[in-house]
Amino acid sequence: MRTQRSLRGAPRLRASAASGPLGLAEVQAIRQINSLSPTHPFGDDVQARTPSVPIGLSRVGVTGVEKVVRIRDELFFARLSCFVDLGSGQKGAHMSRFEEVVNEAIGEVVLSESPFRAETLAQHIAELVRARQGALRAEVTIAARYPEHKPAPVSGVGTQEIYTLLGRAVAHERGTRRVVGVSATGMTACPCAQELVAGRASERLYADGFSEEQIERILAQVPVATHNQRGLGTLQIGCVEECETEIEASALLQIVESSMSSEIYELMKRTDEVAVVERAHARPRFVEDCVREMLAGVLARFPELDGASFVSARQENLETIHQHNVLAERHSSLAELRAEIDAGAPTGRQTTLEEWLAPDAQPSA
Repeated sequence: MRTQRSLRGAPRLRASAASGPLGLAEVQAIRQINSLSPTHPFGDDVQARTPSVPIGLSRVGVTGVEKVVRIRDELFFARLSCFVDLGSGQKGAHMSRFEEVVNEAIGEVVLSESPFRAETLAQHIAELVRARQGALRAEVTIAARYPEHKPAPVSGVGTQEIYTLLGRAVAHERGTRRVVGVSATGMTACPCAQELVAGRASERLYADGFSEEQIERILAQVPVATHNQRGLGTLQIGCVEECETEIEASALLQIVESSMSSEIYELMKRTDEVAVVERAHARPRFVEDCVREMLAGVLARFPELDGASFVSARQENLETIHQHNVLAERHSSLAELRAEIDAGAPTGRQTTLEEWLAPDAQPSA
């Protein structure tokens, strides 16, 4: 809660011929005093006053709000950010109302829902914040760590994997736009290095007396070495105000994990380790391949989404033979993505998430 500061009794600093020019500290003190609002009776709504500089602000709010919520028997750690626009005639937003709305929304929405939907919670908070703050636009972002229970690929041993569920909502006078997304880790195998290793292996086998047909059969059956990366894939889909399509986080998670060379597991037996390594080396993929596979997965899985919907795919790989990491991403409306695929060439337009969420963004089929 912001507090009101009184200037009663504050000394007036003046420069005189006798005292000479003011020093730096005195000038800073004068600027600080002059920047404060005029005194008002105790309890006056300071935030509602007119600012000394009448300029509207794009976003005002709170970040790093941390909450733990329970859905059935699972706990979710969530980090939230809440913002509103602020007009040129209002000094400040009511910061305490953000916390009040977050707590209220968690009680009303999250505890009554299973599975947990971050975008639903973000939408509810954004609409409440907009109403409470009297704002034209409110924006809420949520990142929640949540567990999924799945078996290892061969042994079937149960393992708990932790993923990040993403939700974002922007509420304005026409309605609310929502974004749902997931982030997951996986494994990739480098295609370039694998081809180089396969070439060297072919030369050695040929020198050792194997025929070209035999070498081809050997390389088709034996996993060829290459260097690997642990990758972080993030996929987000945005729905316009009137969209009623249900996008399950589990479906996005499946798309992200299948876009990489192999899934990874926190707990594995030896048979599982062999299966993961062999699968990864049988499906070598660049970071660019992962992004394209995610986009193809969205188009195949959600054909009912109209062209005004938004998609963003991002892949970052932690290199093992380099000091740097590698990254690829693509963002656009589905209309732009489908047009590029149909034309077989770039269309030149790639809408960003911020553009898509802008108050004046218009749906385009």
